[in-house]
Amino acid sequence: MENYYNITSFLTLQNLQLPVETAVATFLLATLSYLVILFCNLSLILTVVLNKTLHQPMYLLLINLPINDLLGSSAVYPQVIKELLLDTRRMNYAACVAQAFCVHTYAVGAVLILTVMAYDRYVAICCPLKYNSIMTHSHIMKLIVTIWVFNFMLVSVLFILLLRLPRCRSLITHSYCDNPTLLRLVCADKSVNNIYGLFTVAIVQVISHAVIVYTYLRILLACFRGNRADARSKAMQTCATHLAVFLVMECMGLFTIISYRLSNISPVLRRFIGASAIIFPPTLNPIIYGLKTKEIRGKALTFFRSRVFRF
Repeated sequence: MENYYNITSFLTLQNLQLPVETAVATFLLATLSYLVILFCNLSLILTVVLNKTLHQPMYLLLINLPINDLLGSSAVYPQVIKELLLDTRRMNYAACVAQAFCVHTYAVGAVLILTVMAYDRYVAICCPLKYNSIMTHSHIMKLIVTIWVFNFMLVSVLFILLLRLPRCRSLITHSYCDNPTLLRLVCADKSVNNIYGLFTVAIVQVISHAVIVYTYLRILLACFRGNRADARSKAMQTCATHLAVFLVMECMGLFTIISYRLSNISPVLRRFIGASAIIFPPTLNPIIYGLKTKEIRGKALTFFRSRVFRF
């Protein structure tokens, strides 16, 4: 075991063990994926921001999702691309902690944002006559501020508990830095960290699943009781889109958590599962909402025709 007092401020990243040809292809794929994520999410943000007709509660909540996706992907992709391009194997500890903080903020934020969006759809479908009086701009801003403050508080405590512990290792074996990876560098009692980590996962999952199960059951009942087939179809389509995004995020998160708990899992598979949680949701979310939401799709096409392709 290494000495507590002989710890460098730089960490060593485990070699990707890719042949030269594969490394070049992976670099090009990673760069292309990041560009697609930037393009899709920024397009969604600009579409909502630049169109006053979309300044409605549903879209004001929705815009937090691409912002959160950009936070998570931008925390990881540049470092991975740099590693592939320059074949670097070193990373500053402070940069690693910052990356991990952003990754956990992204993960918790995605679940909380989707939960609040489910509440918005519940009010819109089950209480349509009261929707405008309930979902006012001030109420929307309070919801947005609450989820981000709650998110930062949960994640901040997680990393305050981490930073108090001494390190005796410096090898990062995961695709990117996160709390479990950094805890493996510690040679001290980590029981408090493990308990709080489980508490964080539990409280976020319990709140999100309770809200989403309740709201969707009420929405389903309201849809089947309604007489208008067109309204029922539109409500079901909106909810199906939201549920698809939520399930993708939950599955990626669940697989990542399970991969850390299984000691006999292949390190390559663990790194792939961890990378998938950063790759797929930020890529699929804007595409799903852009294609499935008629208002956003129409405004986005109009924006690109009038602003981008007019020449």
